[in-house]
Amino acid sequence: MFGEDKNALTARHLKGETSVRIQEAIRRQQDASERLIAWTQLGVVLTFGTLYAIAPKTSSVAPWMTPVGMTLAIYFLFTVFRIWLSFRIRLPGWFLAVSVVADMALLMTLIWSFHVQYDQPASFYLKAPTLLYVFIFIALRALRFEARYVLLAGVTAALGWLALVVYVVKIDPEDTMITRNYVDYMTSNSVLLGAEFDKIISILVVTVVLAVALRRARRLLESSVIETAAHQDLSRFFSPEIASKITGSTHQVKPGEGEAREAAILNVDIRGFTALAGTMDPSALIKLLHDYESRMVPVIQKHGGNIDKFLGDGILATFGAVLPSDRYAVDALNAVDELVAVADAWNEERRAAGLDPIQIGMAVASGRVVFGAVGDETRLEYTVIGEPVNLSAKLEKHNRSAGTRALVTAVVYEHGKAQGYALAAPRDRSLMTIEGVASPVDVIVLAR
Repeated sequence: MFGEDKNALTARHLKGETSVRIQEAIRRQQDASERLIAWTQLGVVLTFGTLYAIAPKTSSVAPWMTPVGMTLAIYFLFTVFRIWLSFRIRLPGWFLAVSVVADMALLMTLIWSFHVQYDQPASFYLKAPTLLYVFIFIALRALRFEARYVLLAGVTAALGWLALVVYVVKIDPEDTMITRNYVDYMTSNSVLLGAEFDKIISILVVTVVLAVALRRARRLLESSVIETAAHQDLSRFFSPEIASKITGSTHQVKPGEGEAREAAILNVDIRGFTALAGTMDPSALIKLLHDYESRMVPVIQKHGGNIDKFLGDGILATFGAVLPSDRYAVDALNAVDELVAVADAWNEERRAAGLDPIQIGMAVASGRVVFGAVGDETRLEYTVIGEPVNLSAKLEKHNRSAGTRALVTAVVYEHGKAQGYALAAPRDRSLMTIEGVASPVDVIVLAR
């Protein structure tokens, strides 16, 4: 898995290995979009209702007792109900389809009611600018990134307007009010069928264009969600910075590519773990490792460290290797100080629970390292290579013979001070003979 690049991981997701999780992520976005649609529609109906309430009236009847007022009231209640329901359950497809049809039906009913409200011929409502709200409602459906609801809204609107036109023509068989004169159409209640068909065609064309655009946008959305899921998957195995390198790379990661860095290397280890593991139940052993790593790893990451690998009970972390940093030394030293405090707190918890304390050792060395991908084309691993890596591991092992818990080289310490490391307490400093190192090493004791 570590050898896969962004395209391979995306392909795996596209093949359905995590299709359920991907679809669930998309559905959550759609749920949020449906609430946004409902809130927007509520704003539309409130705006329309406010404008209607303050507009001059030709009747002494209360605004909300008129056909227009009652239609607005029904639509308001329906929208509020939909908002309430969307926060309680995931709205099923059939309900969404009914909502789309209901939206358009209520809008067409509102337009139809104008000629009753103002005591005018039915053709009066065909010139109502309220028809423009159709395009708002169609566009709102695009927020779900599902073309079928846009198509349903557009077709329903077109059929609704066609029904209103037919109603005008058929309501009075003796006077269909149809004209072929454009001026007459614009200056009277006459009906110009071509103009009405233009409106229907416009509705359908806008609908189709939006639906096609949505299909394309949907693919981009799915690709984005898949890449996000792939990045999250990688982040469980790599640091976020390495995951970003893989998923954000413009080319396939290849073995043999490396970069030189000035970095600090931290090794953390449970003392006597091999002997301890031989006396523990497998489940208890894994739980111990989980408790240990769940305390150590967040501290390392908090101070800008990247987990290079887990080696049983060992943790190899880097500071300034994945990404260049001018604070690699101070970050590593601050991490060690907090790791010691966290280890002490953990042992207090264990003693309170009647368990033996766990002795944890750690060490830091710094210098020039090479960071890059190693392995072959089928399996790659990002890692660090260099003398500081080996020295850090040997220093950590030296903790046992030195009777210490945290050792760092004087080089790291001096760099840390130059980078702003605050001295919490005087530190012991001495030349130590480290097994496997040719000459004595100038070492600072951070914790005993």
